[in-house]
Amino acid sequence: MYDAITVGGDLDWQDKLNEHNKPFFDLCDGLFVNYTWKEKYPRDSAATAGDRKYDVYMGIDVFGRNTFGGGQWKTNVALDLLKKDDVSTAIFAPGWIYETKQQPDFQSAQNRWWALVEKSWDVLRGYPKRLPFYSDFDQGHGYQVSSEGLQVSGDPWNNISCQSFQPMLKYTGDEVQPPVRTSINFKDEPYSGGNCVTVQGSLRQNAIFSEQLFNGGLSMEDGYVHLFYSVNAEANSDLGLSLDFLSRNKENTSILIAEDIAIFSRKKQHRLYSSYVQSDKVEPHAPDNQNWVIYRATVQSSASYTLIGINIVCTLKTSGKINSEADEDESSEEDANRLWPYHASLGHISIRNMDENTQFPSAESWVTEGKYISWSNNSNTSKLLSLKISWKLNTSHQASFMKYNIYVEKLIGDSNAKVSRSFLGVATVEAFYMSDLQVPDEVTSLKFIIQACGRDGSRQGLEECPKLFLVPVE
Repeated sequence: MYDAITVGGDLDWQDKLNEHNKPFFDLCDGLFVNYTWKEKYPRDSAATAGDRKYDVYMGIDVFGRNTFGGGQWKTNVALDLLKKDDVSTAIFAPGWIYETKQQPDFQSAQNRWWALVEKSWDVLRGYPKRLPFYSDFDQGHGYQVSSEGLQVSGDPWNNISCQSFQPMLKYTGDEVQPPVRTSINFKDEPYSGGNCVTVQGSLRQNAIFSEQLFNGGLSMEDGYVHLFYSVNAEANSDLGLSLDFLSRNKENTSILIAEDIAIFSRKKQHRLYSSYVQSDKVEPHAPDNQNWVIYRATVQSSASYTLIGINIVCTLKTSGKINSEADEDESSEEDANRLWPYHASLGHISIRNMDENTQFPSAESWVTEGKYISWSNNSNTSKLLSLKISWKLNTSHQASFMKYNIYVEKLIGDSNAKVSRSFLGVATVEAFYMSDLQVPDEVTSLKFIIQACGRDGSRQGLEECPKLFLVPVE
């Protein structure tokens, strides 16, 4: 309920919970308090709410219109007070960042503003408690879309349901420019979705840079787990991962995973890790992909441990002669202290139990259907198609996939002609609506492909996916 109407039927904002609106509060699950409240109003509201004080959401207008603290870049002033008075908050219009074109660019300003919120209230993250764990860091928008390292669309898009688990990247501030910075990268071609995580800057030859991406509490089992990750790195830059575990006896252990573990183990900070596991290159599903390299590692796990941290680990590939008996590179002191450019990107992380691979139903196991099919003339050479595509298993089992990628192939009468396949979008339910698909007149049939994606990040081969065929009307 919004704080607007009183029990007397008047439009009269109270800016707090009091006797004039509490009867409504008693009959609903919460109150969104108008954002022009004064300093003592949160404390008064908490006292009135009693044991329901967390159901009082004090409004904050990010535009700063008569809101406590001024909103905008001072939104944290109100947040700090509300945290002290122990009530909830409702943040109105965080789109202020985009709508007012805050500098230097939207992504930087967005990170800066939400860092104020995180610093004041911290962030509640809902990571899974058991494997599999998967993230491609997708924020649900971007300027392109990639699938398994290949760009499938070059158009800007926004689909918030595509969001993946987000890494814990810290905003370093406007004045602080660290030698190495980890950021969400929308400019370079991602491995999956609309973005990747990029580490760039300068490193010393004998240094290791590490930053935590995820923390949580993933319960492990006795046996082995497979870890897959994708890397796009410049020739002199090496990137690995480390896993932090906590035992039942509260003992910490950390495992470094990299293709060339010798590069990391020779550096000064190598003693940070309890053990090393070598990762191997995996043949990509898309051989045309030349930029992203997929790695796989097998890690022994134990039910007495919990995975509490996943970190990105970066170092420079070693130049010069190395003494295997030494703890660090035998490069000159000048080279050791010199800053060298570093640039590498991480495309995705997938951790799964070795014996729990996603099983995809065959194409024959699905029933596909087209509904609300509508054709209209677009020009003398093409038509426009709108329809709803739906699919379901023809068994009693319920499908449980993370999402579905939808493609279309426009087939023509010439069997020797190259088939044109286009990415249409993503569905998180077993239906997809499409509007005004342009279909040239030479197209004799359309083949829609529904690609299931497992919760471990695996994807069904396009040739094995369920399909829907449609013939254009004359």
